[in-house]
Amino acid sequence: MIIVGLTGGIGSGKSKILNFLKKKGFPCYDSDKRAKQLVNSNLELKNKIKKEFGNDIYKLEEIDSKTLSNIVFNKPDKLKLLNSIIHPYVRNDFNEFKLKTKASLVFKESAIMFESKTNLLCDFIVLIKAPIQVRINRITKRDLIDESIVKSIMLNQWSDEKKEVLSDKIIENIDWKQTILLVEKLLVELKIQFNITD
Repeated sequence: MIIVGLTGGIGSGKSKILNFLKKKGFPCYDSDKRAKQLVNSNLELKNKIKKEFGNDIYKLEEIDSKTLSNIVFNKPDKLKLLNSIIHPYVRNDFNEFKLKTKASLVFKESAIMFESKTNLLCDFIVLIKAPIQVRINRITKRDLIDESIVKSIMLNQWSDEKKEVLSDKIIENIDWKQTILLVEKLLVELKIQFNITD
């Protein structure tokens, strides 16, 4: 089984690419989505988060993302702490996901692939890029949030330049039709490189 990591900053379009790959029949693991589910469903994880951030972080047994954002995005040490609590659970969840699939090629998406050292679980890393203003426009339109919030999230993520050095492939995601062609080309390259026949 070959694990291909998809990473990129907020608004780069990695989730859209992951959905495209899913529709093509590839097993795809969305780390960010699963993390959001696990913080609400895993009792042990919930208790650890409450212990560090207080019981008010949960409203009606679901994490209050607005309260959490206010705590972590202006305090890098708190964000680091939160990630250190969540990521072992996401890692275990991904291991269970792998056990359930028999596919030769699996895609794993994570916004903080390198920061969380998730790249060490992957055989090949693809960085999804887009110009900063394009990314800001996508997120403000999608999530209906202020540009300053998007910029503060970006400041807490590694820059594309830092990620490029550690990535095996870079895909510029500006024009979707062009991106699809690049992803199709990537699939061919991966099958050749890793001798995948199915």
